[in-house]
Amino acid sequence: MKSPNRKTKNKPESSLTPALNFFAEAGLLKKVKRSGWWVAGIRDPESVAEHCFRCAIMAHYIAHLEKVNTYKAVTMALFNDIHESRINDLHKMGHFYIDFKQAEQRVFADQIRQLDGLVKAELEAFRREYDSQTSPESHVARDADILECLVQAKEYHQAGYVGAKKFLTLAPQFLKTPTAKTLWRALKKWDASHWWQKVVKFER
Repeated sequence: MKSPNRKTKNKPESSLTPALNFFAEAGLLKKVKRSGWWVAGIRDPESVAEHCFRCAIMAHYIAHLEKVNTYKAVTMALFNDIHESRINDLHKMGHFYIDFKQAEQRVFADQIRQLDGLVKAELEAFRREYDSQTSPESHVARDADILECLVQAKEYHQAGYVGAKKFLTLAPQFLKTPTAKTLWRALKKWDASHWWQKVVKFER
C-alpha cells in the first residue's frame, strides 16, 4: 500500500515554486508596520507578522477554553492579515473612507491561487468562515485579533504612550466569546510589566 504522502514527495521541484513564493511573501509581513499606532504617537510600532504570531498564540489558548477546533482557530488567526503583504496595513481612519474588505478578498484569492490544491481548498474555506463569522472557531480567531490589539495597547500605554489608552475603549465591545471577555476584564487590572519581574535575577 502506497503512503498517502508519496504523491507530494515525488512532485517536481518546479511545482513547489508557488509555495516558496508564498513563504517569501509571508516574510514581507515582518517589515509591514501596524499603522494604527501612528495616531497614538508610536513611531515604530510592531509589524503585522509580530501581531499575527501573538494572535495565533491567543487563539490557541482561547480555543481550548472554548472547547472548539484549535487547529482551525489558530490557522484563521495566523492567516488573518496575510493580504497585507501586498496592500499594507490600513489604519481604522482609512477604513472609515474605504471599503477594504473586497480588496482583502481579491488579494487573498490571488495569493493562494497556485498553491497545492489541498492547501488552497482549506485556506479558502477557513477564510470564508472567518470573514462571515459563522462558526465558533471564527469567533475565537477574531477575538484573538481584537484581544492582541488590547494587550498591545496596554503595553504601549504603560510604556508612556498616553494616546494608546484610547484603543482600550472601543474594541472590547466587539468581543464575543466568554473567555475573551473574561481575559479583557483581567487585562484592565493587569500590569503588563509584572511577568518579567519574577524571573529577573540580580546579584552583587
